[in-house]
Amino acid sequence: MLDELVQRVRDYRPRVLEGDQAFPEAAVLVPITRSDEPELVLTLRASGLSTHGGEVAFPGGRRDPEDRDLIHTALREAQEEVGLPPGLVEVIAPLSPLVSRYGIKVTPIVGIVPDFVEYQPNDDEIAAVFSVPLAFFREDPREVTHRIDDHGTHWYVPSYRYGEFRIWGLTAIMIVELVNLLYDADIRLDQPPASFIKLG
Repeated sequence: MLDELVQRVRDYRPRVLEGDQAFPEAAVLVPITRSDEPELVLTLRASGLSTHGGEVAFPGGRRDPEDRDLIHTALREAQEEVGLPPGLVEVIAPLSPLVSRYGIKVTPIVGIVPDFVEYQPNDDEIAAVFSVPLAFFREDPREVTHRIDDHGTHWYVPSYRYGEFRIWGLTAIMIVELVNLLYDADIRLDQPPASFIKLG
């Protein structure tokens, strides 16, 4: 099963951001466990952080000038934030870049990781590391939908609840793209569901 999912990601052509506006760049690692029932590895960011504090996110951050490319950024940040050795990551391919509300272009990099990793979160940045079965998102079990208006585009973004964790925003958009790609889930972000609440 996992090999088929990996091939789908490799064959995928991510969307390209329209326009020629230059944004600062960042990358996140989207870690999928190598197991019969693959899981996504996510983090809960420390509540005291100035950006995205207390939110669920993939490990990642801003590109440093010395980073060779965005893959290097994602792997470096994952090692710094959760103690994931780069050598344990089988990098597959990127998903579509997104622009955060802080004006940063974020590129998700999908990677396969062992399911036995003992993560060591950096307490200054990460409050928890947890994993969610990919199949959990397949049926789109959203609690609510947030409408996010971005440069004239309306996104209808699901908010998921997994145990104590709320998964929403850019992270949820990335997960929807991945689940649509892997499972043909056809979760729409460009149309409102039957009911939704508007964010902000």
